[in-house]
Amino acid sequence: MDTIFIKDLQPRGIIGINDWERQKPQQMLINITLFADLKRAGASDNVLDSVNYRSIAKKVIQHAETAQRFTVEALATDCARICLDEPLVSKVIIRVEKPAAVRFSESVGVEIERSKGEL
Repeated sequence: MDTIFIKDLQPRGIIGINDWERQKPQQMLINITLFADLKRAGASDNVLDSVNYRSIAKKVIQHAETAQRFTVEALATDCARICLDEPLVSKVIIRVEKPAAVRFSESVGVEIERSKGEL
């Protein structure tokens, strides 16, 4: 299986359980690895035979900025659904981080792996 990666998307949105986290948008960091068979696109050199990663990135950013989820787990699951809606994507790994969420750490987050049919 081939992979496409989208590295370090940085949407700003409401995420968290604390009152102060619900007041104003926070920086998030989202990394996506898409699993798809890219042989046809490699042979044809036609973008229509591949995964539209720009479209996926835009959808994930838009969702992260408007969803107002309480947990990074829920947001990661939402993002996985968005990615798996793409016909050629068979599996996805999503990593959602909240930079500076925990004192003395660079970031805290989750990484999930989902396949078509699991959500």
